[in-house]
Amino acid sequence: MATLKLKTNINCLFGEVTIPGDKSISHRSVMFGSIAYGETKVTNFLPGDDCLSTISCFRKLGVTIEESDNQLRIIGNGFEGLTEPDGVLDVGNSGTTIRLLMGILAGRPFFSTLVGDESIGKRPMTRVTGPLTRMGAWLDGRKNGAFTPISIRGGQLNPFHYELPVASAQVKSALILAGLQAAGESTIIEPAETRDHTERMIQQFGGEITKNNKVITVKGGQKLTASTIHVPGDISSAAFFLVAGAVIPRSEIVLKNVGLNPTRTGIIEVMKKMGADLEIVQKDDNSFEPTGDLIIKTSNLKGTVVEGDIIPKLIDEIPIIALLATQAEGITVIKDAEELKVKETNRIDTVVYELRKLGASIEATNDGMIIYGKSNLNGGRVSSHGDHRIGMMLSIAALLCINNVELEQSEAISVSYPNFFAHLNSLIH
Repeated sequence: MATLKLKTNINCLFGEVTIPGDKSISHRSVMFGSIAYGETKVTNFLPGDDCLSTISCFRKLGVTIEESDNQLRIIGNGFEGLTEPDGVLDVGNSGTTIRLLMGILAGRPFFSTLVGDESIGKRPMTRVTGPLTRMGAWLDGRKNGAFTPISIRGGQLNPFHYELPVASAQVKSALILAGLQAAGESTIIEPAETRDHTERMIQQFGGEITKNNKVITVKGGQKLTASTIHVPGDISSAAFFLVAGAVIPRSEIVLKNVGLNPTRTGIIEVMKKMGADLEIVQKDDNSFEPTGDLIIKTSNLKGTVVEGDIIPKLIDEIPIIALLATQAEGITVIKDAEELKVKETNRIDTVVYELRKLGASIEATNDGMIIYGKSNLNGGRVSSHGDHRIGMMLSIAALLCINNVELEQSEAISVSYPNFFAHLNSLIH
């Protein structure tokens, strides 16, 4: 496990960063290319550890995937082209891979076993195994299917009507992928709108799916056709530079090719509400995934309340929003974020624990946190706890610290942003 001495006490950030490909869309491009018929080409693919785990799993399922310079060539033969793997399917640290893959494998007439790393072994799977079992698949694992390893024997699935107990794009997507294989029409109801990359991807690959408010309807038996996918930049990765540009003095950062899907732009809404000097330019509202460039400048920030239906639109950005709030005048309250407890770490407790080490005034609640600004950050020895987003958040926090900061388990950042430190260093002046 690598310990890295971070750069501290930075006076200015200036320059331009082209944000790497969106992790969620990169995962789905591999999955849909694999279950479609024909040759799918993907550009600006994110070669992070999580997405590479997805490629590895589908290769073991018999799919030809060629990779070169962040581009993929995928030869799909439909759901029927997937074959029983010789060994276990290892998803590494990727919750997206394991949950969406369960939806695909539930409809395949063979046996498979899914495993992951220690973090995946602690994340709840019943929210997926339960409804898939109701559809007619056989799934089992530790604690009655609650934890990995998860074994699956798929087959003919029955259509069903299901109301999600929690707002989760991963669970929703797993059920949609299962519904594509069911003998009839399935309905999935969300308690709050979550990222809709799966729905958009189905349409991009020639499929049909309808959405009326929070009610999603998908017909089984559809045949998807290969497509060409350009992956936009990941707004969850851009968020770290948005916050850095807002809190470091005399800064101006241009972020290129950022995905601006309206189910993902909660970070922009919150930052503007807090008074950030943030501008969207050259917005491209294409039918697949809208993109644009963002300009962020040093800002005078004020505290706010983050709660309710906006939470699913920024669930991955809450760690960096917590840091942002330490540099805002007044109190910021984050509510309704219980889902953070079952991410790569318990992100509520971990964010609070690590930011306190640096001198932040922050406390955990049952469903979020309370942050008291404005804090002077000092320094110390911190850890990502194997969580890529915690690691990047702490690296941005270090820029504000007056003393040395050392980051344990810095290698976790490669899960979603292998070039993070190179891009960050290019902005330091």
